[in-house]
Amino acid sequence: MSLSVLVQALLSSGSNLDLLFHSLCWTADAPPDRDRVEALAALVLGLGQRAEPEGESGPGLSLEGLEGRMESIIWDQCVPLLSSRSRDPGGGRTAAVLRLLGACAALCGAAGTARLVLSVLPVLQGLEAREGGDSQDGPLGPGQLSVELAVEVLSTLVPSLCSDEDLTRRTLIAALSCIQIQPEALASRAAVGVLLVLLGCLQCCRSSRTLDLILDHLYAWHSRNPSSAVTGRTLLVLTVLSDRLFHPGPLHPNPSDPLCGPDPRLSPRFWRIVQDGLTHRDNGSRKRALFLLKRCVTRSVETGCPCSPGEPAEEVLFWWDPQRSRSLRDLWEDYVLVLETLEENQIHVVRPVLNRIDVLIQTTGGQGPGPASSRALLHPSWLLCVYQRMFHSENKSLMREGAKHLLQRPQFAASFPKFIVGPFMDVLSDSSLFHRAAAQRVGACPELGEKLRAFMETFFRILRLQQRGAVLLQLIQHLGKQRLCAVPLLFLTRALCSLPPAPLLGADGLRALREVLRCTMLTHQVSLRAAAQCFLLHSALCLTDLTSVTLDDVFSLLVHFRSDESLRRGTPLWTQLVVWLSDNEGRFKIRPEVVGPDGVTGGVTDGGACSPASVQHHGSVRGFVQWEIEAFLQVPASSGVSERLPDPEEAEKLSRAVLLCLDLERWGPDGVEVLLRPLLDTLSRLSTNAYLPQRKTDKSLQLLLGILGKSAQPAGGGEEADELLLTLRKLLLKVEDSIQEFILRRLSGELQELSDVQRAGLYLSVLVLLHNASPRSRGHMQRSHFPKLTRSSLKVLQQEAQQEAQQVPSVHGQVKRAVAMASLAAVCSLVQLAEQWPETLHAMTALLYFFFSPNSPEGSEDSYAKNINQTLLKPLVALNPSDAADQAPVLRDWGRVASQFIRDQWICLGFLVKSTAALGSPVSSVMLRTMLRCSVEALALLPSDLVLPVLAFMETALPQVALSEEELCVEAMRRSWELVQGLSSNPNDFWPVLKGFVLAAFHYKLLELKDSEAPRLTAILKQISRELLDLSQSKSGVFNVLVEHCCRAWLPVGVEDPDQAERRFSAALSHINILVEACVYGPVFRRDQRLIQEVQDYVEQLGEECSANMVLTGDSRDEQFPRVCVVSFLLCLQHHPLQVELIQRLVLRLLEKDEDISRSKVRYYCNSLQHRVKNRVWQTLLLLLPRLSQGFLCGLLQSVFSAAFCSNQASVKYLMEWTMILILLRCPLEVERLWPCFATDQEKTRSSVCSFLSVLVHFSVFLPELQDQAAQWLKALNVALQWCFSHNFSVRLYALLALKRLWSLGGVRAEAERGPGGLGGLSSVVRTCLDQAEAMQSSGNANKNWSRIQDHFFFHSFHPVRDLSVETVFHTFPSLSELADDEWIRVEKFEKFEKLLGSSERVELRNRSEDLKLLPPGDWVQEEKGEQTPEERWAEVQKKIIPWRLAVQAPGPDLQLGPPQRALHLGKPHGGLLVVASLINKATNLGGLCRTCEIFGASGLVLDSLRHVSDKHFLSLSVSSELWLPLLEVKPAELARFLQQKKSEGFCIVGAEQTANSRSLKDFLFPQKTLLLLGNEREGVPADLLQLLDVCVEIPQQGVVRSLNVHVSAALLVWEYTRQHLDQQASLEPGT
Repeated sequence: MSLSVLVQALLSSGSNLDLLFHSLCWTADAPPDRDRVEALAALVLGLGQRAEPEGESGPGLSLEGLEGRMESIIWDQCVPLLSSRSRDPGGGRTAAVLRLLGACAALCGAAGTARLVLSVLPVLQGLEAREGGDSQDGPLGPGQLSVELAVEVLSTLVPSLCSDEDLTRRTLIAALSCIQIQPEALASRAAVGVLLVLLGCLQCCRSSRTLDLILDHLYAWHSRNPSSAVTGRTLLVLTVLSDRLFHPGPLHPNPSDPLCGPDPRLSPRFWRIVQDGLTHRDNGSRKRALFLLKRCVTRSVETGCPCSPGEPAEEVLFWWDPQRSRSLRDLWEDYVLVLETLEENQIHVVRPVLNRIDVLIQTTGGQGPGPASSRALLHPSWLLCVYQRMFHSENKSLMREGAKHLLQRPQFAASFPKFIVGPFMDVLSDSSLFHRAAAQRVGACPELGEKLRAFMETFFRILRLQQRGAVLLQLIQHLGKQRLCAVPLLFLTRALCSLPPAPLLGADGLRALREVLRCTMLTHQVSLRAAAQCFLLHSALCLTDLTSVTLDDVFSLLVHFRSDESLRRGTPLWTQLVVWLSDNEGRFKIRPEVVGPDGVTGGVTDGGACSPASVQHHGSVRGFVQWEIEAFLQVPASSGVSERLPDPEEAEKLSRAVLLCLDLERWGPDGVEVLLRPLLDTLSRLSTNAYLPQRKTDKSLQLLLGILGKSAQPAGGGEEADELLLTLRKLLLKVEDSIQEFILRRLSGELQELSDVQRAGLYLSVLVLLHNASPRSRGHMQRSHFPKLTRSSLKVLQQEAQQEAQQVPSVHGQVKRAVAMASLAAVCSLVQLAEQWPETLHAMTALLYFFFSPNSPEGSEDSYAKNINQTLLKPLVALNPSDAADQAPVLRDWGRVASQFIRDQWICLGFLVKSTAALGSPVSSVMLRTMLRCSVEALALLPSDLVLPVLAFMETALPQVALSEEELCVEAMRRSWELVQGLSSNPNDFWPVLKGFVLAAFHYKLLELKDSEAPRLTAILKQISRELLDLSQSKSGVFNVLVEHCCRAWLPVGVEDPDQAERRFSAALSHINILVEACVYGPVFRRDQRLIQEVQDYVEQLGEECSANMVLTGDSRDEQFPRVCVVSFLLCLQHHPLQVELIQRLVLRLLEKDEDISRSKVRYYCNSLQHRVKNRVWQTLLLLLPRLSQGFLCGLLQSVFSAAFCSNQASVKYLMEWTMILILLRCPLEVERLWPCFATDQEKTRSSVCSFLSVLVHFSVFLPELQDQAAQWLKALNVALQWCFSHNFSVRLYALLALKRLWSLGGVRAEAERGPGGLGGLSSVVRTCLDQAEAMQSSGNANKNWSRIQDHFFFHSFHPVRDLSVETVFHTFPSLSELADDEWIRVEKFEKFEKLLGSSERVELRNRSEDLKLLPPGDWVQEEKGEQTPEERWAEVQKKIIPWRLAVQAPGPDLQLGPPQRALHLGKPHGGLLVVASLINKATNLGGLCRTCEIFGASGLVLDSLRHVSDKHFLSLSVSSELWLPLLEVKPAELARFLQQKKSEGFCIVGAEQTANSRSLKDFLFPQKTLLLLGNEREGVPADLLQLLDVCVEIPQQGVVRSLNVHVSAALLVWEYTRQHLDQQASLEPGT
């Protein structure tokens, strides 16, 4: 103010302006300070004010000279300073320069302003943008301004360029370009600083046209690229322009008036942007979209005029009718409430508003043009926004709730099939949605899975007939592209399987199913992918349109179903497929011409064309198969060059078609021979026709391998009953000699090309199949063929080894070595598994000397074992172009070939070690040591999927050298275990390697070793067992392998030598820790692993409904398996001293484990890990009681009593009580030790005494075994009577029940009455107590509890002796005592071990009585749980509702100076309350205050420093509200001037302070424009500021303490302001 007065005085005094300008300007090397720039700006502003009334520039300076001077200041003074902005850290000088620039632009004329604007526009468009512009010395040109500074310059110049329409348009285009390409913060500045200011400076008509241009540009941009980034940026601009788009106007505006701005409510493109924003991933974009929606609704309510797009053909997303204003307003309020509630991401907050969605669905009737009175209130696409918002939530519970909600509304979903097959399927791909609900039992289908099945059935039934096929095809194609995980893929295929039969899928559909099948191969959960295959095949059979697919299409699909997982002969699925083919015989689409796989047109007529008869029969399965066999075996003439092996998938497809055809018609032997005649003819000529094309021989062997391999895998019944298999074997006998001679000739040195490596694998596979086909084949091969093959292979290996040492390895030599070693490995494998013939064994003796040179001294191991771990050298060859396609793949995978060469060596070495006695040439200790050392090296050389032969060798070698080479054995075990651990993330290789390792490391002979014999070896075994247990916690099924192996090793089946059986069992005593851990092992794995286990249980309970359960015979990875296995092992133990000792030691260890838990955890929660372990301990102890001697039980009783004194959960308590009853039954003399338990300190026995009273309830069980029954009965009666007067209600109930049961024992009671002293007055006391107990009718809750304890299963239906069974202990009791259902073990799992259990007379598997099974689960001490409706259940939850219908005001200019991430992200309505907290200095108070102001819609918050927003204490309480509330920095020293400025702007200054003139808050009415000043935490409002206040307000108080926390006080004041203005607004609404 003083500076402007001084300038006016200087100008009035006629001072020389040139001198003034010269004194205030500066040079480039001497930048000015802020005051100097402010002085020059004031001078220019003063000149401008004087020039207006006088029409001249001032004394001493002409108008033309003034314009020149202004341009000089702009380019010589302002622009250089702006370019060097980094030298102004505080930014104060820059603000002054911008004010100077604006003043100069107003006086320099239009040309000067245009020149400056045109130099800045390229910066906005990114042509010459340069962030910062501050790293170089000296002034920079305008083209080098930063984008942020360019926006500020344009914002300053906008008022001076509005008269030039062309320049205005170019500025507008540049600003829109900046918004598109620059980061969000700069885009926000451009929108506010350029667009908003520009619209404010233009006249009404031009402003409307400019706004139209902006909207068209935004709509076009979003239409071209509706990405999330474009949507977010578009919503940002629309939010900034919201006050212009929804400006307050007349209640009934005329849309045709050019002065009336554009109405975005009439544009469908605007609503598409809003809908995209509502489903945006960014929280800010969603809030902006919701803000725009609320502004539109508010504007519609205020104007009260109709709103509907003019084009009748356009989709009506939003409309308004004054006659239905109330309904529409309520509808949109509900809609906004739902969306705002979804932002909470808390399921207990969201659930109460889900019923609003149902109300909204009811308003989405028919859409389309028509009168407003008949139009639906809400377009259905708005509901899709709600669902997508739920699906995008970070809260999985909210996602699941949204999916369930939509699945229950298939009729609504049928209107949006694209949404269902697209975004909704993406949501269902999340595995976590399919967790089993808490109320569901183990093995039940997850709730979402059941809803999905029902949804699919109804959804496709509702769709139009002509629409179903296309939608189903799109759905399957989408599943194929998604690469789903195992769980969602399983339930989606299960849902497809439930669709009713209909002709919906053509050839494209079958191809899409093939893609989905390929997806199933990606998952490692074998049981789940097998089940998904079964469901997919069932779907294909039910949904295929036979008239549009050929048999070739069908069998091309069937080839992708794996026979070892789903589609195997003998399964119900195979039978269903056969029946389907039979029922639809001749109905398939017929191909008029079929081209063979080699490009040759095949048929039965000359020239290659199909005859009419062939075409006719090709529609039948038989005709198709006959034609395919001929076409498959019809190949071009041989070129004389070794060719690549044909693709085996063709043979796989044809072999499956052949077997289906044979099962379809049940042909006899003659019919089968006729069908396979082309194949049999080819096979019969293999050994005699030297001119057969190599490709034809390969194909014939591939087809033979496929037919015999698949026919030998019936899933139901034995092979003896399979007539088809017998027929095929008889036919095979006719040609097997020809096949064997051909293969042996080829393997004996003829295979020497690169492509022959794969061909050798085919030959050996066929050879193995023939060897196992019949005893005749086995004998013939071992007598004549195997010796020849062995000698020829050894000769090849020896010759090639000598040649390789002399010259570079050749292709032929390396291939021959690989084939020879593979042949030896195949012979060793077959001889090892079958009866060993002397001829073969004699030939195999030479194999030992191939690996060990007999001429080398045994001390030099390197030369002694020169051929072990020898590899193949990669041959250096130059491929011909014609051979490249065939040979290049083998060369590329030569490393694999070399690894297989080493693998084959270890197959041979394993055979030699196992068969050393049969060979007649024993393996020496030096050989074993050398081989074991080499085996450790081989583990590092071989890939993980080829190490099994090495581990198999170790299984044989380790026990033989364990004592003599302990150090080497330890190293071998350590390396092997490291290999297993490294494979934990590779499921394909991990499980086979783990099983091989366990067989080797935990061999029964190694387990027999004592610590004194091999201390390091036994130590590493125990260490590995512990680490295996640890690994099983993160990888389910690991411990199963070890437990099952150990149980079978310690108690083998078929060992007749008693000494050997005793030695093997004695190892269990040394490794009892494994048994202890197995007894208490259970499901404690992660949530994702639990999901897999739950779904596997579901698949398993499907039984034969899912053929995968019949096909898969792999090891179980069930987490209950270790307990089932070890309990089965323990139950089959007999009275052998070692077995008795093992049981006794195991019982003591289990009691120690229970004691450790009780000592470490005084209280533990139900179903916690401690609870589960204790329950497992007592379950095992209970089953072992019958196997314990009476003397041992007597010593055990005190430990059981001690355990009962601890705090135990109900399930554990029942097992302990059961155990005590059975021990007293076996040891009746020990009943005297029971009575002292009742005399223990009552504080200690307040809860545990109930357990001992429960024993008295079952007193009748062991009463017959007592000696002095009457005396013991009297003791029990006195004890029960004593506790009937306990202060504890539960104890009294237990005591009364015991008293009632004891008194009901009439026989012993009569005996006691006849005794010397009789019962005396005791009888009347007991009757009185029992009468009072039965008279509880008027006691309400007491009567209920008395009835419930009498009806409780443990006292009503349970009998300790009759109900002792595996089923009761492991399934019935857990279910009745509210133990988690994953602890229930079905008795069927124990029945799988029936061979181990044998005929055990001590414990039965199943319970004799069905009484316990029929009882409902639950413990009587728990309160009854009444069922509630969903509305009642969620009626009392927290509901967070944002008051969105507040009046909307634009923020003041001061608030727009805050940081852009706060001031420019504003996208919500706010009131006229400005809260000033500059006197508060605690970050916690400021953070909470910021949150309160944002929630209640304050227009801004003033702080002493904006640095608070980065304080962690501030952020912990503000919870991101600082992003949505304009913040302003005002230092306490500047607060007086700030308050005066706000008072001049019309604000009422209100202070929160207690003074003599303070007004009570309950009596004060806040003005609309209110500034609330908050005092300091300690000192309140300073005295110098009190005089500036219009009023002081205090909060009425009733307590002694006279002050509130400043945040609490502010919250009360802010809420009172909000409440008053909400009431005022409600009173002004129409109809109120």
